[in-house]
Amino acid sequence: MPLSPPTGKEGSSRPTRSLAVAVLFAALCWGPGAGRLFAATGAPQVSAPPAAAAVTSPDTRPDGQPEAGAEPEEHGLPRNAVEIARPLGFPITNSMVVGWVVALGLIAFAQFATRNMQKVPGGAQNFLEWLVAGLFGLLEGIMGRHLVNRTFWFFATVFIFILAANWAGLVPGVGTIGWGHRTAAGFKVDQPLLRGANADLNLTLAMAMTFFAAWLVWALREQGLRGVVRELFAPKGETAGLMKVLMVVVFFAAGCLEVISILFRPVSLSFRLYGNIFAGETMLETMAALVPGLGWLLPIPFYFMELLVGLVQALVFMLLTAVFTLLICQHHEEETPAAAHD
Repeated sequence: MPLSPPTGKEGSSRPTRSLAVAVLFAALCWGPGAGRLFAATGAPQVSAPPAAAAVTSPDTRPDGQPEAGAEPEEHGLPRNAVEIARPLGFPITNSMVVGWVVALGLIAFAQFATRNMQKVPGGAQNFLEWLVAGLFGLLEGIMGRHLVNRTFWFFATVFIFILAANWAGLVPGVGTIGWGHRTAAGFKVDQPLLRGANADLNLTLAMAMTFFAAWLVWALREQGLRGVVRELFAPKGETAGLMKVLMVVVFFAAGCLEVISILFRPVSLSFRLYGNIFAGETMLETMAALVPGLGWLLPIPFYFMELLVGLVQALVFMLLTAVFTLLICQHHEEETPAAAHD
């Protein structure tokens, strides 16, 4: 789907043309199968009851009062995504549904904004080109034009998709409508029909592993296998004699530590995003049930904070992956020996 440049600068058409492909990549790669990549707690996923009627908890009496010795009710989202359907044996969880809806919504918006391209953009086209040009300019200042031209499709995808998914999780009804049981404090949702996409560790881990695979391809394409090994283990600077031998040992040990750090990057990226989004949605759920009768009022101030957190976490994920890519793909200029003095 060709898009006109968001600005008059040369080469700006490349990032805008790749936007639709980037969002489609998110829909295809981060949706199906994400629910089986990793379990947040190792507990098996629970299928939703066949009917939407409330289920009576075994720890409550018929009048809704808790039995003596029963554990207190915990408020907040379940730590695991809930399987809500299994068509033809394919499991579908509530977080996968939200992820698919967000991806399809982004694709539909991109198609709508670019259905009738104008040289002087307006409305949806103007917003889309402003967003793409802004992201391209931000990343170009960090990574340079050459590297951004090759990798922008991924970084624009993760930012737009993560931001949209984070804010979609704040829509009233996500995490609060579903199957559950009555308690003394009211109706408690045990298995929500919808769940924030990034509040599921499966999706965040899938995005982090996708970046890890892309990082390997970019590193080998820019540096080659020998260049990657040299970047990780070769000594830096000019030394001679015994000091050179010592630097070889030191930089080899540092390279081994760097390899361990690289292998743990998918874990840190996925847990950082998942932890912040899950904690925020759990806080909103807890505040809504804190004072009976004021569940509609108490979470409102925290909604504004979570809007900011959703934006910050999308930026953090994009910028961290961009910096990781720059560190391995940057080309060091060869140092020229100083001219000898007479």
